[in-house]
Amino acid sequence: MRTTELVTCPGESRDRLGPVAVREAVHRWLRLIAADAELAPYLIGVDRRRLAALLTARLDAALGGVWRSPGGAFPARTPDGGPVLGGARRPPLNEEQRWRVLDYLAAALWTLDLPPAVLVDAQRAVAGLLRA
Repeated sequence: MRTTELVTCPGESRDRLGPVAVREAVHRWLRLIAADAELAPYLIGVDRRRLAALLTARLDAALGGVWRSPGGAFPARTPDGGPVLGGARRPPLNEEQRWRVLDYLAAALWTLDLPPAVLVDAQRAVAGLLRA
């Protein structure tokens, strides 16, 4: 008699995460922002590759990843000194828009089957990047 069982490993959620999974979640997140008619203008003129790299590094650190930027510190602003969205060209995100961006992050990470506490930690890790 043959039996087939689905064996699952009760390992940590961070074991399922790697740079590739985090990078894919960031790209999914940026697509959600770009699809929002009110938030999409904040991405105009933004170097999305650099933005994605910054967000990936911040999220990887929050989710317990092993690779870090040189010095281990993550800037709260882009290299030109402004917040990651908005900046000198546009008014800063208002409170409702910031919450929507963070909700989109939770939606992008939800597909990784992470516990709610991890999603909240990830939102906190990038919330400072959205401040004016």
